Amino acid sequence: MRFRPCIDIHNGKVKQIVGGSLSDAKESATENFVAGEEQDAAFYARLYREAGLCGGHVILLNAADSDYYEATRREAVRALKEYPGGLQLGGGVTAENAASFLEAGASHVIVTSYVFRNGRIHYENLCRISEEVGKERLVLDLSCRKRDGFYYIVTDRWQKFTGERITPVLLDELKEYCVEFLVHAVDVEGKANGIERELAAILGGWAGLPVTYAGGIGNFCDLAALNELGRGRLDVTIGSALDLFGGPMCFDDVIRFMETAGESRKEG
Repeated sequence: MRFRPCIDIHNGKVKQIVGGSLSDAKESATENFVAGEEQDAAFYARLYREAGLCGGHVILLNAADSDYYEATRREAVRALKEYPGGLQLGGGVTAENAASFLEAGASHVIVTSYVFRNGRIHYENLCRISEEVGKERLVLDLSCRKRDGFYYIVTDRWQKFTGERITPVLLDELKEYCVEFLVHAVDVEGKANGIERELAAILGGWAGLPVTYAGGIGNFCDLAALNELGRGRLDVTIGSALDLFGGPMCFDDVIRFMETAGESRKEG
């Protein structure tokens, strides 16, 4: 298990939010943390670079037609330039704009809504962006919410359900087009009140590509549970619970935990 840091940007500011509360119509979300003027996206990127953490992600949480989109995009680009090659970028990525983010310093682009459209996989777009950036630089975001006992991929900043369920069969199919998966458990995202254990077990039971899990981590017991349920295969993002964002979990202690967890898995 590796720690994948995050920089979430909404309305031009670094924030931690309750994932399921995002509203495009109101340009609003329930906020757990809003960074001060000196703690911009570049500040966090520099911190992650100095800590030697790579593979984290910068997420733009405004739609492209939002009045705040350009401010959010500028903040994201500042982070990429501060840590070139160390961060992935997601949020409104398409085949048309992906190259601009890679040129700005993103190691990979993360895509959801461009590929999952009208409730289904849009294979034309999936093939197009995979060919445009190369599958080795494409991460598919399979963020999901639970409905009727199953986890369904959600799009448009987690507001719209698709008909695509998270299953080993789907993961096997999509792995041909990308190099990693990012999965936010949206129902617990930002609540720091426990992980989606069933989802973690599903993801951990599949070993085709690296998978990063995000959502619900509130303490080190949650981290240990994720490591166990994920069979040591899942990487993890911690947001609202991290002390960098006003939470109780010490950033340095998280890094040490990951090192210990990795050594334990090797010995096992």
